[in-house]
This record gives sequence, C-alpha cells and structure tokens, in this order.
Amino acid sequence: MTREDVQNSDPMRKAQELMRPPLPKRFYKDVSVEARDEGHVVLLDGRTVKTPGKLTLALPLAELAEEVAEEWRAQAEVIDPGVMHMTRIANSGIEAVPAKHGEVADAVAAYAGTDLLCYRADGPERLVERQGEMWGPVHAWAEETLGVRFMLAAGIMPVEQPAETLAAVREAVGRYSPLELAALHTVTTLTGSVLLALALAAGKIDAERTWAAAYVDEDWNAELWGQDAEAMRLREMKQAEFQAAVKVLALLSA
Repeated sequence: MTREDVQNSDPMRKAQELMRPPLPKRFYKDVSVEARDEGHVVLLDGRTVKTPGKLTLALPLAELAEEVAEEWRAQAEVIDPGVMHMTRIANSGIEAVPAKHGEVADAVAAYAGTDLLCYRADGPERLVERQGEMWGPVHAWAEETLGVRFMLAAGIMPVEQPAETLAAVREAVGRYSPLELAALHTVTTLTGSVLLALALAAGKIDAERTWAAAYVDEDWNAELWGQDAEAMRLREMKQAEFQAAVKVLALLSA
C-alpha cells in the first residue's frame, strides 16, 4: 500500500476534507498591473482586486504588485487563498495592520520574551556547537544594535528578559511600515524568533540562513532519527509563506 493509499483511507483526513468549504472558481481571464494615484493596483479583467474589507489592493512598488499578480495568474480552475501568500501579506499590510499597528507590533515584539535564539540545548555537544554557530552571530548583532542584553537559558528552564531589552525590541519593531510589519510578523511567527526576523529585515542574515537557523533542532533530530514525511510537507508549506515575506522585505528595503 502506498502513502497515498494510506492517506486516502484515513477517516480523519477525509472528515477534514469534507469540512473544508469549496474553493471559488476562477472567474477571470486576464491579470494586469496598473499605476494609479493610490499606488500600483492588480486588475482582474480590468477590475481592481480588493482586500477582504473591500479596500483597493494598491501597493507602493510595481514589483510587489507584479508578485501579487503572478499569484492570481497561477490560479487554475479554482482560487486557493492558502497558496497566495503575497496576496495575504498585502491584504494584511493594507487593511489589518494600519488599523492595529501597535497591537501587531506588540505581538511581534512579544516573541523576544521566549525567543528561539535564547533557549540553547545543554547537550549533546555538537548540537550546542551548531546552535552557537547559527544563532550566536544574530544574538550578538541584536545586542550590539539594540544596546541591550538578551539572557540565555540552557535546556527548558524559562528565563526572564530584562524590561529594557523587551522595550528596545518593541521600539525597533514599531518603526516598520504596515506592509513591512505584516511581513515581519510572518517571519517571526514561522521561525519563532523576532531576532531572526529583525536581522533578516536589516540585511544582516540572508533568507537561506534564517530558515536553516529556525530549524537547527529539527534538522538535528532528523539526522539522528530520520525525517518525518508529514513534518517535511508542513515545513515546505511554511517555507513558501516565509519566502513571500522575504520578498516583501527585500523589495521594500531596496
């Protein structure tokens, strides 16, 4: 029996699929980008794409609008929002974040209290070394840039970060524009580290190394016990969303 056969016979998977609402059919033929007073808009058969709240999806750069347009072009018979990561980030940056900029910044900055990079393994030695190699430079950069200290914990025991450290992270996060903050939120939640997100946004670490740093522990376990197919599938889905956020940050900082 193949893996597909097992999945198709899984009653839980079948129930989940039945609970999903049907995806809307593709209703347009042509997708284009047009420069207008409000920004670069995406057009479906000449009609502007709207956010869920009915705002015009207008972006500050033609390159960003083209990235969104490509997602709409890539839809075949149905429109699957689950794979339209650039569109989701654009919607958030245009509609959701401007209305709650402070709350979103608070949510992103809150990761500093339990940041992935501050929780190091106490063994085995090679894992400790690998974490140090991948996380140490970003940790050092964050301390130097923000002028604060991040307390490190060994093992699973929690550590409380100084109030001034948390405040400095919040101030740094709050400087980003709504669209940048939407992308920063995506990177932070996917990696579990606001320090990685800030370093990536600042150009101090590239996307490949950022993603690898977020999965040091998981990759270590995979080397010991083998890879889990379902875990890898989920990771690939998350990476596609991560790459969309990376593009937004890169284009806006260019």
